[in-house]
Amino acid sequence: MDTVFRLGELFCGPGGLAWGAKNANVDGMKIEHAWANDYDFDTCQTYIRNICPDNPESVYWEDVHTLDLDKLGAIDALAFGFPCNDFSLVGEQLGFKGKYGPLYTYGIKVLHRYKPKWFLAENVGGIKSANEGNAFEKIKEDMINAGYRIYPNLYKFENYGIPQARHRVIIIGIRDDLPYVFKIPSTKPYEMVTCKEAIEKPPIPADAPNNEPTKQSKQVIERLKYIKPGQNAFNADIPEELQLKVRGAKISQIYKRLDPDKPSYTITGSGGGGTHVYHWEENRALTNRERARLQTFPDDYVFEGSKESVRKQIGMAVPAKGAKILFEAVLKTFAGIEYEYDEPSMKE
Repeated sequence: MDTVFRLGELFCGPGGLAWGAKNANVDGMKIEHAWANDYDFDTCQTYIRNICPDNPESVYWEDVHTLDLDKLGAIDALAFGFPCNDFSLVGEQLGFKGKYGPLYTYGIKVLHRYKPKWFLAENVGGIKSANEGNAFEKIKEDMINAGYRIYPNLYKFENYGIPQARHRVIIIGIRDDLPYVFKIPSTKPYEMVTCKEAIEKPPIPADAPNNEPTKQSKQVIERLKYIKPGQNAFNADIPEELQLKVRGAKISQIYKRLDPDKPSYTITGSGGGGTHVYHWEENRALTNRERARLQTFPDDYVFEGSKESVRKQIGMAVPAKGAKILFEAVLKTFAGIEYEYDEPSMKE
């Protein structure tokens, strides 16, 4: 029986998936980092510092378009959270026609080249409807043609005890010459964790990294005074001089306060002012460390780069403890250990 799976990662981000893999352990079976790739320099530095500080040369800071796949080396498992901008429900949803849409094909190339025993692919829920649903069908078809049985599911991380409503399509693939059948890990063992619990219990240490206070303009502070927990800039009763003069779409997360009795709304990496996630009580945006808590990164996980770069990295990551749950389900599958499972679902 396999005891160690060597994991390669494309579009590795700051290491949410990698932390989950590194900390997954089932009856002595574990997952070890082999190599990783991302096009963003700060992201790669964060990954190296937290995941493989003794092996920095295994992280390739490079655009995947020019990455030499042959130099990466043999792996037993692949993870790729391929960039989701063109599949997101926020934005134009260009799908395959967009700059980022075809990037999943590099994961397919790695599957053909190295034939790992299993893979985990992650993307936003909006991928289901991109290009009238054709994009998702094509992606699944390519994975099957690469030699894998696939197990797609829409995971709602708040149902797994993650303090954030984050819905992601994740596909587990198992090489089709292997006898294992993956089951969706059950949500039953988990209780809801509120954003307030996640941020306040235990208190964030005074010397925690990436916890610089946020600076708000006087106007933003005044606007926030009128926004109640769970409200945003468009459904709160705000005086006209403080209202946003925005035409077109009114994104529900603009200056939205957290509801302390619920998980957070989705932490994002993109967007300007008003999208930084706002405290339920204090008139300010969350610090990056508070955002990292909602993504279930431990407090000693240090993000490299500017404050804005760190904000983007945290928003783009997979919740670290959510990743651990999924990787442990894979390990149990390969160990032949039965576990509680749910029926797959792609419904919101």
